[in-house]
Formats: sequence, structure tokens, C-alpha cells
Amino acid sequence: MSESLYDVVIIGGGMSGLMAGIYLAGKGFKTAIISRGDPVCCLSTGCIDLLDAGVRPLEAIVDLPDGHPYRLVGKKGIDAALKVFRDIMAFCPIPYVGSARHNREILTPIGTFKTTCLVPRTMEASQGCRDEYLHVISFAGIRDFYPSYITSKLPNTGFSLYDAGVSSTLAIATRFEEAGFVDEFCTWLSSLEIPPGRVALPAVLGLVNPMAVMEEISGRIGRDVFEIPTLPPSIPGLRLFRTLKKSFQDRGGDVFWGKPISSVETRGNVVEAVTLAASGRPSRVQGRAFILATGSFVSGGLYAARDAVSETVFGLPVEVPGARKDWFLNDFFTHGHPIEGSGIEVDASFRPRRNELENLFVCGSILAGSEIMKHHCGHGLALATGLKAAISCERALP
Repeated sequence: MSESLYDVVIIGGGMSGLMAGIYLAGKGFKTAIISRGDPVCCLSTGCIDLLDAGVRPLEAIVDLPDGHPYRLVGKKGIDAALKVFRDIMAFCPIPYVGSARHNREILTPIGTFKTTCLVPRTMEASQGCRDEYLHVISFAGIRDFYPSYITSKLPNTGFSLYDAGVSSTLAIATRFEEAGFVDEFCTWLSSLEIPPGRVALPAVLGLVNPMAVMEEISGRIGRDVFEIPTLPPSIPGLRLFRTLKKSFQDRGGDVFWGKPISSVETRGNVVEAVTLAASGRPSRVQGRAFILATGSFVSGGLYAARDAVSETVFGLPVEVPGARKDWFLNDFFTHGHPIEGSGIEVDASFRPRRNELENLFVCGSILAGSEIMKHHCGHGLALATGLKAAISCERALP
């Protein structure tokens, strides 16, 4: 059995785990992230939803239930977490714009507008696009993008179709990494007789440096250009995940990817190590502190049986909203099913309650009372609680 020793071991490679890892590795702690696969943030729009509560989300935190994790983090902590995130992304090819103090709207691929908080700069010009002419560009054969929906709901719009020679969002994004393809696309776009206004296209402007591609297109045609996030799989979500993962590794962090945990070792009130399952020789990963960031039901951090919900790594007690008959609303498609509030209760330091493990911290959507779907707070909650758990962990390490 191979063995590794770390200051902090983070279990879960999604937004909250990566945020905690970037902070701790940046502070000089030897840090590892264990993940059994790519997280659900790869499927997201790439935007940071803080709270769907009008124009000023930060001010609305006080209206959330007392048990919501945002109430533990506090407004200052949330504001600080989003600033840390923007600072991280500012040194990458995909900077983000926005503030925790103001929500904004972005156009969706079905012609509606989504409320969010921080967006990649490739989507910045989406704000206010309904107030002027918008020309939508799509690609032959592409799925999960519906320009006819957009043009039917926004009357002051036009539409053109380009044949990129490939039809999947990933394949088109790969083509935009080719300088020759970008030149051909810009030449075609410049030849169109488009009225004054903005140009929008699905979020396929490359995987590595979409800002450079967008700026070249915008400069060539002399107008604002922006991306519209497609339905999953999402190129912006994939960009966001890869950027954060690389930021963690650039700070000296280690990753154990595609490695499920087969066992946990504890001694008294302390977690000592976890063992990773493998077809060959298993790996034992030892740490002075551990952070649980495995997500909720979709990510596999929680598992719902017929009459109970369990936490899948440490077997922590899970707060559940009453008997099973009370877990779901009568209308299944309504947001806010009580089961969404299931999770791990934590104290002010984000240590799990009803448990004696002193060196274990918890963050992300596995926290009790999160209700991500109801409050539209997924990535914002992940960043805020990931940073909070990391800071508590930092203070606890000698």
C-alpha cells in the first residue's frame, strides 16, 4: 500500500472543495483533493449564482432561514469569498465580472433571462441586450441551443447560421482554438449585413482562452459580442472547473482523481487517514485535518434509502426534514422540495454537529438547509462555505 501525508485532505473536487484547496495551498499547507470523478459544476452555466432574491442578493441574506449556511458565513464572509474568487480568475484567461452586491441578467438558450451574480467576461454584454437589436449566430447541427426560441421571445432580433464542419459544442469550441478557423468565421460574419447592435452566439469560443477569441471577433466586426450558455454539457462550466483545478495544482496541491474512498481510519476524536480503492495497490492518504465537500444527492455525498438519508464517507448524522412522506411536494416539478434541506449540520467553525471528530470540517451543498434549487445559490454557497471551512481549518492547525 502506498502512503501519502498531508496537512489537509479535501474529499470532493467540486467548487467548494477547490475553493478550500486553493486557499489552503496558497497559505503553504500541503493539501490534497480526492475526487471520484469530474464534479457537477462541469455541467453548469459557468456563472456564479449567489441568491435569486431581486437586485441586491447580499442584502437578502438576512431573510433566509436561520439554519441556512449563508447565515453562518455572514454577509462579510460571502462578499470576501466572491472577491477571492474574482482575484483567482483575474490571473487566468477567463476573468469574471460582477459583485456580491448586485445581481444581473443573462440571456439563456431558450430566450428567457436568468438571474445570476458573477459571470465570465464573455457573457458580460448580455446584460441589457433586450434593449437594442441582437443578432444571434448558431452553428449547423448544434444541439442544446435554440435560436428560434430567442428570436420569437425577443422581437428585435435576427439570426444567421454558420457551418463549422462539426456539430457538438465541444468540437466547435476546439475549432475556435484554431487561428485559421477564427479568421474564416470573422470573414463570414463581417460579410453579413447586420443592423447596428450586439452579436450573440452559443458559448463555444474555445476552451483555453475564449476572451482572446471574443475580443478578436468583436474587433473585426466593430460591435459587442457575448456568449449564451448552452444546456449541459456546458463549455463555460468545463472552463471554470479546469481553471480552478489548475489554480489549485499551480499552488502545489495534489489531486487524486477517479479514486473512490474505500475506508476511513479514526483514532479517538481524530480522523487519521482514508484509503482509496484501486484495482492494483490501494493508497492510504493521511492528513492532519480533513474537509468534506462531496456535495449532496446528485454528487453522491448523500444517499437516500427508503426511510433514511446517509452521508457516504464518514457516516455522519444527516438532518432530514421529517418522515419520508414529508420529503416531497405533491407537484414534483415545483422547486423547494423539503428533501433539499437534508444535510450535515455544522457549528460556527463548520465542524459537524452531533459528532466528536475534531479535525473534520464540512462545506458545500452537503450542508443542512442549503436548498440550492429553491434559492438558486449553488456556486455562491460553494465558494462562501468552502472559504469559511478552509479558514476554520487553517486556524485549527498548529
